[in-house]
Amino acid sequence: MGSADIAIAGGGIIGLATALELAAAGQQVTVFDKDEAMSEASRAAAGMLAGNDPENPPELRDLAQLSLKLYPAFLARVEELSGAKIPIRTTCTVQGTGHLPPGARALGNTEVRELAPQVALEDWHFFLLEEQSFDAWDLAEALPPAALAAGIELREHTPVRGVRHDSGGVEVETPSGVFPAGAFLNCAGAWSPELDALPVAPRKGHMLTATLPGDQQMHCILRTPKIYIVPRGNNRYTIGSTVEPAGFDKEVHHEYIEELFHRAVELWPPLRNAHIEETWTGLRPGSEDGLPILDRTEAHRWVATGHYRNGILLGPGTGRAMSRWIQGGKPDVDLSAFRAGRFLPAIP
Repeated sequence: MGSADIAIAGGGIIGLATALELAAAGQQVTVFDKDEAMSEASRAAAGMLAGNDPENPPELRDLAQLSLKLYPAFLARVEELSGAKIPIRTTCTVQGTGHLPPGARALGNTEVRELAPQVALEDWHFFLLEEQSFDAWDLAEALPPAALAAGIELREHTPVRGVRHDSGGVEVETPSGVFPAGAFLNCAGAWSPELDALPVAPRKGHMLTATLPGDQQMHCILRTPKIYIVPRGNNRYTIGSTVEPAGFDKEVHHEYIEELFHRAVELWPPLRNAHIEETWTGLRPGSEDGLPILDRTEAHRWVATGHYRNGILLGPGTGRAMSRWIQGGKPDVDLSAFRAGRFLPAIP
């Protein structure tokens, strides 16, 4: 089966962003995925780089800011390697909140309606965030070929069944045989507990894309704690998202879609004239406290999982931090809040 310096389980954005960092440092990397790379939570995401969302846990701030700093070069490299484009779809967000965060300037009603015509102003204080978004499907199409072009071996439809220690490294067990590597990184998302005893579970989310005919359009993200509406271009809007403890069920339930669409119309009434084009679900990997788990679990074994609703946002930052840590360096930011040890009473 060959061998590698580092073997990674999980071909989502966390696994592939880390693989790109390791490959750029001269490491031989093999990524295993149980299905196709970027086919689970990474493809299902809304693509918001919401590093300053007031709903984010404060522990994410430094890692999120690192990731935002890295994003322009990350996207440029993926585009160069893959030959595909990942256009930025929006550059600002109108954020609705019950209480303005410190330092935020409330938008006047006229200002809000210039950005989001006919928005329902009741119940919310609105302020403006400089925040970019892209279509996660664009990244999902570009990132796997970029990894291949960077010299990363990508073994799709090859689940990792187990990992055992070997002299100076690990042996990765797959249906195709045993694969030796110097180190192993578990980036298997909602499936990561199959390889490491960690309190991570799937958090199902329903989403939809609707098309709005006519001239009245919105060109910024409109977001509250209850709903987000993300312009995709060509009069299309992605709307999300539910959070459900539904196990690994990925079935689309239309009552949830109808509820999401109803919430979106309540916030932005022009959507009542929109047509629902697509519906889907994703399984976010959520830890017990909602924070990522980034740690060395044993000799030659590491984990990067539990990114919950922020996998896209935190991808490049996690990739940089874990790559440096695995290679014996110091991560760019303090990762102590994300260590697995905080769950020790719950881990068998």
